[in-house]
Amino acid sequence: MPERLRHWLLLLLFIPVLGWTAEIDVANVQLSPGDDGYVLSADFRFELNPRLEEAVSKGVVLYFVLDYEMSKARWYWLDEKLVSRSLTYSLSYHALTRQYRLSTGMGGLHQSFPTLTEALAVLARLRNWVVIEKGDKTVRTGELYLAALRLRLDITQLPRPFQISALGNKDWSLASDWKTWQAALPALPSPTASAEVK
Repeated sequence: MPERLRHWLLLLLFIPVLGWTAEIDVANVQLSPGDDGYVLSADFRFELNPRLEEAVSKGVVLYFVLDYEMSKARWYWLDEKLVSRSLTYSLSYHALTRQYRLSTGMGGLHQSFPTLTEALAVLARLRNWVVIEKGDKTVRTGELYLAALRLRLDITQLPRPFQISALGNKDWSLASDWKTWQAALPALPSPTASAEVK
C-alpha cells in the first residue's frame, strides 16, 4: 500500500474519534455563600440529537448527572479530593398527559412542561445547588481550592437493551468536559447578619 494512501486511511479512521468533543458547554459558573452552605450555579448549552429526542418521546427516561468535585493541590502526592457531590435529573415523557417531566434528586422535586424545549431550558440552568454544607470541616475559608463541574448523560441508568446499543454509539454520547477553576471560599453569612437582612 502506498505511504500516502496509508496516511489518508489512518486519518479517516481517527476523524470520528477526534470529532468526539464535548457536546455540552458549561458557562457562568459561580460558587457563592448561602444560608445552608456554599451553593453552585451554572448554565449549560446543549441540544438533544434526533435519536435522543425520539427515545424520550417513546417513553425512555434519560438520566443526566451533575458531578462536582473540589480538591487541594499537594506537592508531595496526588491532589487531595475534599468534596465530591452528584445530582441526578430524570427527563421523561408521559403520553397520557402529553407532558415532559423533569425530576431532580433534590427532595424528589419534579416539574411538568408542555414541550421538550421548555424542559431542557430548566435542565440547562443550575441554581443554588448546595455543594458544601454549613459546618463542613473539610474546607476552610480563605484557602484556594481546585473546583470542577460537569454534566453528562448517564447511559448506565438506561434500560438494559438501550445500554447495549448505546455503548460506543455517538448518538448516545452527551457530556461536557470537566469545567475547572480555582475557588477561594469567602466567609459564610453569620446567623445574625441573615436575620438583619430579613
